[in-house]
Order: sequence, then structure tokens, then C-alpha cells
Amino acid sequence: MKAVQLSQFGIENLKIEDVKKPSPKRGEVLVRIKAVSLNYLDILLANGNFGNKLPGFPYTPASDGAGIIEELGEDVKGWKAGDRVAVQYVQNWIKGDFNAEHNTRVAWQTQGVLAEYVCLPEYGIVKAPENLSFEEVSTLPIAALTAWYALFNQAKLQLGQTVLTQGTGGVSIFALQLAKAAGAKVIATTSTEQKAQKLLQLGADAVVNYIQYPDWHQEVLRLNDGKGVDITLDIAGTKTIEQSLLALKENGFLATAGFISGSGLPIDIHKHSINLSFIRIQGLATGDAESFSKMNRAIEVNNIHPVIDTIYTLEEVVSAYQRLESGNMIGKIVISL
Repeated sequence: MKAVQLSQFGIENLKIEDVKKPSPKRGEVLVRIKAVSLNYLDILLANGNFGNKLPGFPYTPASDGAGIIEELGEDVKGWKAGDRVAVQYVQNWIKGDFNAEHNTRVAWQTQGVLAEYVCLPEYGIVKAPENLSFEEVSTLPIAALTAWYALFNQAKLQLGQTVLTQGTGGVSIFALQLAKAAGAKVIATTSTEQKAQKLLQLGADAVVNYIQYPDWHQEVLRLNDGKGVDITLDIAGTKTIEQSLLALKENGFLATAGFISGSGLPIDIHKHSINLSFIRIQGLATGDAESFSKMNRAIEVNNIHPVIDTIYTLEEVVSAYQRLESGNMIGKIVISL
């Protein structure tokens, strides 16, 4: 079978190789991968910028895949050949609150899914939404589930609240789509008119161009009748965290869901009235399989379709990574197998 292999750090070192097709062990399923989506984490891992945390070379990259179960290992229950599935990112996190034991089978600790076939534990997959293509399903495990877990599991989004999203990356667009489906007002930030129009088409109630408004939190307040927002997902980190805090109302919720501008958080507890305003800052990274299944049901009921920037073939894997690395996209980058 064909698989993408990384023999040393560097996106340019991603190669397609012929490798042995795996066989499922007890409690595992063999999944024929039909599509894989990329995340910012995949760039960091491929370039060796995530603490060089890989199980070793050669390494099969990427964690977010969708496909069809082709074969069951011994003692597998609840699945059958032909089932359409999505890969759960933190595979040991089945339900409930996160704990350290869950963080033992994630992207940098196991071989990835950018291959024609992979073996996964029976609890490491969820049923795919029936209204989505495999390419669309592949975008869900990290980006969509992070947005869902932030809005509903942690922030407890309520009808009529206001949500602030940042940019046109996967997490932010899913947050916009899910929040609108739940009856929320959404204000989005972006940097170009083209991206602003796309966000408005997806349902954003207002869009703030942060190039035009460097102090964009003030424009957010103006657009929300002078009041702060209830919830915001900060995906950039260092350069945006301060204004994200200033855009919040009392008892507001801020999810730190990324660090594309840096991981340092310059926070002044007094200046940003964190204590007096009872603001909550929550670290986030995807969610549990039970929440994943609930989200997929909501996606079906509301007929939500992920936004895909570009679909590449397996042979175009380097170009796919380069497109993601450029940051100049709207939605997700997908590789179709």
C-alpha cells in the first residue's frame, strides 16, 4: 500500500513509499483511509518544531482522517465492515473530563493516518455524519471538535449570546457555523475583504478587519451595543490574547485554542479586569469521543458542511503542507486518497 513517510524533519522530506499493509490486532479495526485533513500541528511536527516529539523515523504524519472499516480484529464489537468513520484525535479520551491518562495516544506518539490503510483501536473512531463526504468528514477531529468542546462543553453557549471568532482557519469557521446553528450572534475578525465576504456568507452577523482597526476590540464592543462578548476563541496567542480579553464582558469565557502568533501570553490580571470581571480563561485541545458523536449528530440535523479551501491528491502532499504553512487559506486543507 502507499503511505506518506517522513525520514527526517522538513516538509520537503515528505515522500510516498510502498509499505506493508497492516492487519488488525485484537480490539482493532482496519480502516481504508479516504481523506486526511491537515492542522497547524502537522506543520510543527513535520518541521521538528514541536519538541521533536515523534515515535521515530520513518514516520507517517497527520492525525485527522476519514474512511471505511474494511476488517475487524478479534473481539471488536459495535462496528462492522463498511461503516463510515472518523478518527478520534485523543484516542484514549472516550468521555468525561480530560486527565493525564488520556494523553498517551495522540499525534506525536503514534504513527499517523496519511496512508491507504491504518489499524486503530475500536474506541479510537466515531461514526461519520451521513450528510458529509469523506473529505468533509476528515476536517472534523481537531478543528470542529475543538470548537464544539469550547462552545458547548466548556462555555455552555446559550441561545442569544454573542461569540467572537478570529480569522478563517478551521477552528474559527467551525465555531462560527456551530454558534449560528445554536442561535448565537457571531462577530468575526479577519484581514481582507474577500475573507470578510466569505464569513458573512457563512452567517457572521458582523466582521471586523483587524488591519483597518488595529484596536479591533473597540470595534467589537461598538458592534455589540458597547457590551463585551460572552465567548471568544483565541487562536493566535501572543498577538491577540490581550484584545480578546478586552473584548469580553463580565463572566466571559476565553478559550485559548492556538498559538500561531506565539505561545507567550502577556496578561495583566489587573489591567484586563480578570478578577473583578470574573473572566474565565480555558486551555483547549479538541475533545472526547462522546462529544465528537454528539457534534456529528448536530452536524447531520443542521446539515452543516465544513469549509474546505483546497483538496490535494496524495502525490501533492508537499504542496498541501506548503499551502497550510502559508496561512493564506479559507477553511481546511484536505488530501484525498
